[in-house]
Amino acid sequence: MPTTFQCCTDEPGRVHSPVPPLTQYASPDLIDAIAHHGHDPADDPAWASTGAPTQQEYGQWAPHLCGMVCMQMALLHRDQAPPTLWSLREGAVRAGAYEVTGDKIKGLIYRPFVDYAARVHRMPAEAHPTLSMVELMALCGAGRMVMASVSKDIRTPNRTPSQRGGHLVLVLGISDERVHFNNPSGHTAQARKAVLPLDTFEQYFGNRGISLDTRNLLPSPLPAGIAAGKPATPARGTRPGHGRRL
Repeated sequence: MPTTFQCCTDEPGRVHSPVPPLTQYASPDLIDAIAHHGHDPADDPAWASTGAPTQQEYGQWAPHLCGMVCMQMALLHRDQAPPTLWSLREGAVRAGAYEVTGDKIKGLIYRPFVDYAARVHRMPAEAHPTLSMVELMALCGAGRMVMASVSKDIRTPNRTPSQRGGHLVLVLGISDERVHFNNPSGHTAQARKAVLPLDTFEQYFGNRGISLDTRNLLPSPLPAGIAAGKPATPARGTRPGHGRRL
């Protein structure tokens, strides 16, 4: 059974705080240029701060690391000293949460990531290949953070989304019918630490995600292949496609 871990509050249903917003790009002030003006993500003077071994590898992977940043923020909230972004990436790759073929990267793949989070970081987690807004609200009400699949266009919520899903943000909780979340690809401070009405968030929500329990620690060591929470549905929980270029 999981053991209790000190979190921001013992009362479920609260918005987790503090959770400083982190970004999948080393220089937050370059995100607008990368997302909207074709700036090469590899051309980032702070690339080495991620732990990447080379600037080229950083540029290749940065557009795919929204899920790793969500995990990094959850671990920062829980442990105050999370691993580097690159070490999280390496662990997820070894666990099969990304498929790499040449220059092509497919992921985040939910089920192996959930196993990785439980086994390596003792984080109770559950894959949700289908997730309604009502279920998202229930998870938040139970005190979980949720890595929610949303449209990349959520950073500019006055625009009609080009699609629903494809990018992961970290939902911290729901309060007064408003969703509080951190967006790894937010191009402004307001977009990185965002609050949207439920109905607005739903327009961008892809109805899938991964829930994380930062209030409990799993036993250590945990055997490979054993995830926390309810078992995911393998056939649907392995759905890839997150962490694409934004």
